[in-house]
Amino acid sequence: MIEVAHRPRKRLFLILILISLCIATISSYGLWIVSLPGLANISSYLPMILGVVLAAVILAAAFGVIGIILAILGFNTLGMFQGVAWSAINLLFPLAICVGKLFDVEKERIERSFIEVSNHLIKHKNIVVESGKLLIMTPHCLQHEDCPHKITRNVANCRRCGLCPIGDLTTLAENYGVHIAVVTGGTLARKVIKTIRPHAVLAIACERDLTSGIQDVFPIPVIGVLNSRPQGPCCNTQVDLKKVEQALQSFVTNKKHK
Repeated sequence: MIEVAHRPRKRLFLILILISLCIATISSYGLWIVSLPGLANISSYLPMILGVVLAAVILAAAFGVIGIILAILGFNTLGMFQGVAWSAINLLFPLAICVGKLFDVEKERIERSFIEVSNHLIKHKNIVVESGKLLIMTPHCLQHEDCPHKITRNVANCRRCGLCPIGDLTTLAENYGVHIAVVTGGTLARKVIKTIRPHAVLAIACERDLTSGIQDVFPIPVIGVLNSRPQGPCCNTQVDLKKVEQALQSFVTNKKHK
């Protein structure tokens, strides 16, 4: 049986990002040194131009990482930190995964730590939206495998029999007046986002899908809730409804729920 592990520590992702930033800085300097003779032969200005570009990228990434750390520590940060921080994450995340492998850290553990950091950053901004502008997005694997009803086209087809969490999630969405969609993958998820145009998303998924989804839909704010897999991945998965409702309450301004 496979279950989601205990709540991950944010510091794991932060440490890996800092190490990745150091590696990127050293690599950029090495690239500049190696390219220096050839560029100088072409134009005396090219080494300086390349140096400025590489320095700007590294400084921007460092600026973003500093913003993330300050937000995690509870300091108020400027709004501009959000975009720069996510740019730094997108730039350094693949390298952080590679660094994690070198230290024998499981990729899922790093992804859980990333999701924890992402959720903290979103909550730190105290984002609130109207209920009609919030979307709950759930994976198809939450539906019981023997269920004959097609809910990816219309979640209202759910009979709320209690065999899976979809019925309770649908009721929760109705109580709060928010949208809900069940998707089979990234392509359908992007289509739903494009159609509904939510101002915020509450996403339920596994580590891999949440990580890629959070990055794909930026700048739309996303709070991720990990599912659990008592029967293995992609089969009759479960989700903690209390965590989902807590996330709803942190997002929604005009609640219908009583």
